[in-house]
Amino acid sequence: SQAAKMKLKHNINPVLLQFINFIVLLYSLVTYIPWYILSGSKQAIAKAKQVKARPVNNKPGGAYRSVNSLHCLASVLYPGCDTLDKVFKYAKTKYKDKKLLGTREILKEEDEIQPSGKIFKKVILGKYTWLSYEDVYIKAVNFGNGLAVLGQQPKTNIAIFCETRAEWMIAAQACFMCNYQLVTLYATLGGPAIVHGLNETEVTTIITSKELMQTKLKEIVSQVPLLRHIITVDGKPTTWSEFPKGVIVHTMASVQAMGAKADTGNKQPSRPVPSDIAVIMYTSGSTGIPKGVMISHCNLIAGITGMAERIPNLGEKDIYIGYLPLAHVLELSAELVCLSHGCRIGYSSPQTLADQSSKIKKGSKGDVTTLKPTLMAAVPEIMDRIYKNVMNKVNEMTSFQRNLFILAYNYKMEQISKGYSTPLCDSLIFRKVRMLLGGKIRVLLCGGAPLSAATQRFMNICFCCPVGQGYGLTESAGAGTITEVWDYTTGRVGAPLVCCEIKLMNWEEGGYYNTDKPYPRGEILIGGQNVTVGYYKNEARTRKDFTVDENGQRWLHTGDIGEFHHDGCLKIIDRKKDLVKLQAGEYVSLGKVEAALKNLPLVDNICAYASSFHSYVIGFVVPNQKELAELARKKGFKGTWEEICNSPEMEKEVLKVLAEAAMAANLEKFEIPVKIRLSPDPWTPETGLVTDAFKLKRKELTAFYQTDIERMYGKNVK
Repeated sequence: SQAAKMKLKHNINPVLLQFINFIVLLYSLVTYIPWYILSGSKQAIAKAKQVKARPVNNKPGGAYRSVNSLHCLASVLYPGCDTLDKVFKYAKTKYKDKKLLGTREILKEEDEIQPSGKIFKKVILGKYTWLSYEDVYIKAVNFGNGLAVLGQQPKTNIAIFCETRAEWMIAAQACFMCNYQLVTLYATLGGPAIVHGLNETEVTTIITSKELMQTKLKEIVSQVPLLRHIITVDGKPTTWSEFPKGVIVHTMASVQAMGAKADTGNKQPSRPVPSDIAVIMYTSGSTGIPKGVMISHCNLIAGITGMAERIPNLGEKDIYIGYLPLAHVLELSAELVCLSHGCRIGYSSPQTLADQSSKIKKGSKGDVTTLKPTLMAAVPEIMDRIYKNVMNKVNEMTSFQRNLFILAYNYKMEQISKGYSTPLCDSLIFRKVRMLLGGKIRVLLCGGAPLSAATQRFMNICFCCPVGQGYGLTESAGAGTITEVWDYTTGRVGAPLVCCEIKLMNWEEGGYYNTDKPYPRGEILIGGQNVTVGYYKNEARTRKDFTVDENGQRWLHTGDIGEFHHDGCLKIIDRKKDLVKLQAGEYVSLGKVEAALKNLPLVDNICAYASSFHSYVIGFVVPNQKELAELARKKGFKGTWEEICNSPEMEKEVLKVLAEAAMAANLEKFEIPVKIRLSPDPWTPETGLVTDAFKLKRKELTAFYQTDIERMYGKNVK
C-alpha cells in the first residue's frame, strides 16, 4: 500500500520489535473505546467516506459540483455584501475593537560576520503590536481620500510593489473602497517585468517600501514615463534626490494625513459595483512575460466564499500568519477570508518565520513562536524544506531516539490512514516538532504547486493537523478545489468548492478522455463566478483560455490534466505544457519525473528536460550541499563545492541514486534521467529561474542551461 511505502526504516532487533508491537496492540485495544466515544471521530470517519461532489448530469464530461452546492453555486459571503468594500464594512461593524493586523516591532538590528567573511543582517524582534478592525478601517478611508487628493480617479490603475505587511492590506482596502484598480507586482520580479507591468497598466502612482525603492525602483524609474507619485509605506528614504524631475516621493502617513484633512462632505465617493475590476494581478508566470489577470470584486468574493466553507469553525479564535507574497492570489485570498471572519492576521516573512530563520538572531524568537498561529498557508517548497530539515535532525539522533521516533511515526501513519488519532504520540513524541510552527496550528493550507504524498503525510503526522491541499489559479481568483479537513488521503486536491463547478474535456494528443475507466480524465475546466474577466490588454490570450457556454457560464481552460475519483475528489495527473513526446513516440510527463525525485535528501530541486529529437530524458539538479558533500567524502572525492558539482564522477554517483528512487517510484525506463547537470547555486525567485511560488520556469531554465543541454545531447539539439 501507499502508506507502507512511506514508512520510515528502523534497525530494531526483531524479538524486541515483536514485544513493542504487542504493547502497542494492548494500548490500542484499551484506549480505543473511550477515544471513539469521546473524540467525535465516528462522525469524522463517516464524513471522510462520504461522496463530496457529484456530476450534475450523466453525460460524459458533465460538470462536477460540491454536494453542498449541487443546485446553486455560492457567490456571496454575507447577504448584500457583493463588493469587497461592503465585506470589510460588515466585518468592521461586527468585530469593531477586535485585533486585526499585527506587526512585530524591531528592537535591534545587527550585522553578523560569518566564518566565510559574508555579513548577514540579524534582527531581534519584540511583541506583536495590533491594529483593530476600526483602526484599519480609518487608516484605509484616510489613505483612499489622500490618493484622491493626489489626483487618483475611480476605475483607474494604481500599483503596489511591496513586501507582505499590514500597510499592503490597508492600501488594498483603500483601493477597494474608492474603486481604484489595484495592480499587484511581485517584489521579486526582475526589472524588465516590472517595467512591462507598470507601463502596460499606465499607472501614475506606485505604493512601495524604502527597501524596494532603493534596490529595484531606483534603476527603472526612468523607463516608466507616466510615473508621478511614489508612496513609501515605511517612512521617507534617506536619499531620494536621484529621481527624475516630475516624480514626487510621499510617505503613506503623509498621504493619510492629507486624506484626513480633505473635505469629502459634499462629494459622494464612487463606490464599486460587483463587476468592477478590483485587482489586476500580474502572474509571476512559469512561461514568458507576466500577464495581468483582471479580477473583479464578485470574482474575489465568490472565491473567498468557497474557500471559507472548507475551513470548519473559522472565527475570532483563529490567528493566521501572513508571510507569502500578497501579490500571489493564494495569500491575498487567504487573508481576505480571515479579515471577513474576525480572525487576526500576524505578519511575518520567510526570513523571520521560525527561530532558525536566516534573519533571526540566535537565541531570539521567530514569528511563529511569538504569534502561535492556528492557520497557515504554505507552498510545497516550504513544506518540503521543513520535511528535509526535520528528517536530517532525526538522522543525527542517537540510535534509541531515532528508533523511538520512527516507531511512533509509522504507528501514527497507520492510525491516520484508518481515520484515528494518536493523542499520546502527539504529546510525547511530536510535541517538539509541532513547536517549530508555534504548536497551535489546526489547519495547514497548501497551494501553488503539487505537494508530494510523503511531505503531506509528514505534515499530518509531525504537526498533528490536517493539510488542506488546494488547487486554483490566478485566473480562477485562487479558487478551484480544497480537500476537506477530515480527508486524510494523499495526492488529491479535493472536491470543487461551493462557488464553482469543474468538468473534464478530452485531450486527444495526450490520450486523456472523460469516458476513461475507472476514472474520467481530461483537461480541467473551471466554471463559476470566481472565473476572472481575462487578461489585461490581451484579448487574443483571453479568447484562448476563457470560453462562455450556451447558459452564459464562463469557463477557464486550465491546461492541467485531472481525473475525478468516485467520491468526487480531483487528482491532478499531468499538465499539457509538461508533456513531451520522445523520438520513439513515448510521452514523458516532466512533472511526474520531478515529483518522483524531488523528495530525495540529496535533491534540493530538480528540473527534468526532454527533446522530441532524442530518445532520453536529462535533468538539472540543485543538490543538497550537506548530502552531496557527504557522498563525495564517501567516494574519496576532494574539492570545492563548485568542483564537486562540476565533476563527471559525482554526476554519475547522483544519477545512480536518482535511478534507484525512480525505480522505487515505478517510473518507466524511458522516464528516468540518463544524464544530469549538478547546479552549485540554488534556484530562487531572485535568479528568475523559479516563480514566487517556487514553480519551475522551464523556458528560463532551458535558456540558462542551454550549453549543458547541448553537452548532454551531444550538440544535436533543436
